[in-house]
Amino acid sequence: MTDKPGLDFSFSGLKTAALTTLPKGASAQDRADIACAPFEDCVADTLVIKCERALEQTGFATLVVCGGVGANLRLRAALQKAAAKSGTKLFFPRREFCTGQCRDDRLRRLGAAGRRPARGRDSKVRARWPLSELRAPVAA
Repeated sequence: MTDKPGLDFSFSGLKTAALTTLPKGASAQDRADIACAPFEDCVADTLVIKCERALEQTGFATLVVCGGVGANLRLRAALQKAAAKSGTKLFFPRREFCTGQCRDDRLRRLGAAGRRPARGRDSKVRARWPLSELRAPVAA
């Protein structure tokens, strides 16, 4: 996925490839060896590359990582290294806010925010938001 241009990606094929690579009757240790660190490294590398491309294409110099993926320490370290190298401002919520542990609290806050759309902002809910529709950063 890192050699393909653009920003689209899916990890479903990676998971399938990892599962089909295992020989029948593979031990629990073999499954763990294939599924853990190398898989996590591949995902982190892909996300770093795609984030770098998105920043380059949009002209933005700030990246906010949120949701469940934001709790991953390996991804955080890889993004911090890339951000330091490029001068990108990088923000993560505290890890406890990235996991399902505080799901009900987050849903309450999102619901409250949804009732009060920000002035001058697009308040439509979007499942997908093409980069071409983002506004260019305003020069300071």
